[in-house]
Amino acid sequence: MSMSGVVDLAAVKAAQEAKAKAEQARAQAAREGGAGAISPADLVIDVDEAGFERDVLQRSAEVPVVIDFWAEWCQPCKQLSPVLERLAVEYNGRFLLAKIDVDANQMLMQQFGIQGIPAVFAVVAGQALPLFQGAAGEAQIRQTLDQLVQVAEQRFGLTGLAVDPEAEPGGGAQPAPERPAGPYDGLLEAAVQALDSGDLSGAVQAYKNVLNEDPGNEEAKLGLAQAELLQRVQGVDPQQVRREAAEKPADVQAQIAAADLDLVGGHVEDAFGRLIETVARTVGDDRDTVRMRLLELFEVVGPEDPRVIAARRALARALF
Repeated sequence: MSMSGVVDLAAVKAAQEAKAKAEQARAQAAREGGAGAISPADLVIDVDEAGFERDVLQRSAEVPVVIDFWAEWCQPCKQLSPVLERLAVEYNGRFLLAKIDVDANQMLMQQFGIQGIPAVFAVVAGQALPLFQGAAGEAQIRQTLDQLVQVAEQRFGLTGLAVDPEAEPGGGAQPAPERPAGPYDGLLEAAVQALDSGDLSGAVQAYKNVLNEDPGNEEAKLGLAQAELLQRVQGVDPQQVRREAAEKPADVQAQIAAADLDLVGGHVEDAFGRLIETVARTVGDDRDTVRMRLLELFEVVGPEDPRVIAARRALARALF
């Protein structure tokens, strides 16, 4: 299996789609009087390669999915896993814990770039985020999970799953606290609406307006990178772009244009690999132009994505 194609879930537009799905699910549950609520026992699941897309990628549009990579022979795993399982129940549906046996799922281990276990990742609206590797104390784990839940709520609108209060030991579900409106929520919403309507110039300007006031705003950075990417590929002839890239391997602009198309099509590794190879065979201003475009594409995917982390290492090797 391949994780290519999930890049767009890491972008702002897909975040809004995930938020809409979550809101629809909550509304449906409310209409059915709580029907469809899950048991606390269902908050911890075993996942394999065959079910990864269904159980992790698709579910991450509803709730943050924490992945515990473990093995039977791993002693630290035997200490960490029970803590994660207990916290999954305690957090009452605000995240789902997926346990992956690395011995039985070597391909997933490779795709996430895992060098040792235990290793814990999260997937939020399709975006992979490394949380920690090795043994960790419960206080550190709680702090990390709190930050994960906050990001999932604020950026993606994911407030968790409905848990059946009849099945929960010790009482009913605790409602997720409402997030106060941020100072740039209106501008960000305007940018997303422009993006959804196809007004790419308007979206670019709206995100720039936020960054002019708040240069460190991560949501605006991510949105701007995506909007500018979509603007670059708007109206191009894909066949011509790919033909020119194939016929002119030394043409920097041809390779950059093809990489943009690769990324929009979800072929993340292809886009990164194409530009890294171009960096390796260019010098001077051409090399710097390709490197800067690659860094922009890293922003589209997200700096914590395992594919970005791997590509950064490959880029460093190509440069030095």
